[in-house]
Amino acid sequence: MTDALVLGGGGVGGIAWLTGLLAGLADAGRDVTGAGLLVGTSAGSTVAAQLGSGLNLAELYARQADPARQTAEIVPETDLEEAVARIGDAVRSAASVSEARRAVGRAALAARTVAEPERRAVIASRLPRHEWPERDVRIVAVDADSGEPRVFDRTSGVRLVDAVTASCAVPGVWPPATIGERRYVDGGVRSMANADLAAGADRVLVLVPLGTAEPFPGEHPLERTVAELRARGAEVVVVAPDEASVAAVGGRALDPATRRPAAEAGRAQGRALLLPWED
Repeated sequence: MTDALVLGGGGVGGIAWLTGLLAGLADAGRDVTGAGLLVGTSAGSTVAAQLGSGLNLAELYARQADPARQTAEIVPETDLEEAVARIGDAVRSAASVSEARRAVGRAALAARTVAEPERRAVIASRLPRHEWPERDVRIVAVDADSGEPRVFDRTSGVRLVDAVTASCAVPGVWPPATIGERRYVDGGVRSMANADLAAGADRVLVLVPLGTAEPFPGEHPLERTVAELRARGAEVVVVAPDEASVAAVGGRALDPATRRPAAEAGRAQGRALLLPWED
């Protein structure tokens, strides 16, 4: 069996929830972190990179749930409602999916945010190890100018910190990430999970911290992608936050204060979660 673990976007609250959920699954004897393929988008790219760092789940969980071990984060200065409205206007006026992504990129490039080096330093501090893992890890971002998606892996010639920074560059909130001569925005602009990149796996576990809705138009919406994977014979499970986990984040996915409650709620959810392929 070839297993894929797909980790979707969801801010710092999403990182904590994903880590907690994975820890809870492991608590219950259902550790899924050894999957042969990891697909990471935005928050999920951080967790995918952390899983290949050599730290075990207990240590990764402590870095989310223990305030003394949490990394320093920047609280966005951007008015989130204003940023969402501005990006939404840009998307609605676009005539195609590719134009919508370019419009998002233009809005991201024009937005006032913290300095790019400051944001990259935050991402670097999140990753216990800055070298690509010796496994199949795929991290998704979108070119801010062309709107074309980019999938980074250990063969891309791109540093892991840069790939994760690009994937986590929420448009209108964080600065687009510079890699070479290109600038990139959040991989969630293509899809919040990018689960189509798990095609070919026999079993696919998709974890979506913000639920199954897609905020941007795209060719690979989650619901359709899951149907396509199943049509090809894959067993696919999609897990979104339960009621307690939603309450723990409370619509504040970018707020560092959500980390401990999100991790704890995710761990409780993971302990109770059953997977259809369990023995």
